[in-house]
Amino acid sequence: MPLLTTLVDNFNDNVIGPNWGDSYGGVTETGGRARVPLVAGAYAGYQTGRAWTLAGASIYLKTPTLPAASTGTDVGVHFMITSPVEGTGIGFKINRVTNKLRMQSNVDYFDAGAVELTYDAVNHLWLRLREDGTNVYWDTSPNGSTWTNRRTLATPAWVTTAIDQCAVDLFCYRDAGVTDYAEYDNVNTLADGAVYNGAAALTADSSLTSTGAVAVISAAALTADSALDATGHLAAHASADLTGESDLGAEPAGSDTGDIDFAVSRPTTGWVVSAPWR
Repeated sequence: MPLLTTLVDNFNDNVIGPNWGDSYGGVTETGGRARVPLVAGAYAGYQTGRAWTLAGASIYLKTPTLPAASTGTDVGVHFMITSPVEGTGIGFKINRVTNKLRMQSNVDYFDAGAVELTYDAVNHLWLRLREDGTNVYWDTSPNGSTWTNRRTLATPAWVTTAIDQCAVDLFCYRDAGVTDYAEYDNVNTLADGAVYNGAAALTADSSLTSTGAVAVISAAALTADSALDATGHLAAHASADLTGESDLGAEPAGSDTGDIDFAVSRPTTGWVVSAPWR
C-alpha cells in the first residue's frame, strides 16, 4: 500500500521520473523543478498513476513560480489528490486572477463549502494535505517546517476506500493570455541536493565555469636554505661506535679452594725443589 508520504521528488536530475508516468501537456523538468506550461485553452500537468493512498498519509510541496494573470479570466495552479471517480478529489487551487488560495474537496469538480484565503506568496509558498483517520487537513507554510492549518474536514468516504487508487495531479490551466508556466518543487522533501557533471577546457588563464572541488598537488626543491611551508614529521637515523673494557675471570670446575692458603718465596737451604719449579 504506497502511502503518499513515500512519494518523494526534488526534480533535481532534470528527468521526469517514473512516478510521474501519466504527465501530459508538454511538461518538463527544468532547472531542478517540475515545470508546467500555461498555454491558452490547454491543460497540462505532472500526474502519477492511480497507485497511491491518501488515508493515513500526508504530502507537501512548494510552488516557487506562478504564472501571470495576463488577459485570462481563469488562470489556475492546482495541487490535487484525485479519486478513481472523475471530478472527485481533494486539494488546493491558486487563482491568479482573483489572487485567492482555495482549499477544496470536490465532487463533480466543485465544492460549495470550499475555504478561500487571499494568496500570500510568502506564507503560502508551501502547501500540505494530510489525513489522520478522522479528518483531512489543508496546511500552509513559509518554509516547509512550520505549518499553519487552514481548513479541517471530516474525511470523505472515498478516501478510506480508494486504497492504492489515488493519483497526484499538479496541473495548470489558462483560458487566455500570454503563454508562460508554473513550477512545483520539493515533493515531500526539504533537500535540494544534486549531482551535476560538467566539463571545462582549461588553459593557464582559464577559470572553471562551474563550482567544483579542486585538489592541488605541489612539489618543492629544497636547498640548504629552503624551508618547508607545511608541517611535517622528521625521522633521523644515527650510528655509534661503542668501545669498552672488561675483566674475564674463571674458576676451575669442581675445585674448592676456599680453605687453602699459598705462600710463595725464594727457596732456602733445606728445601727440595722439584718440577715444575726447577
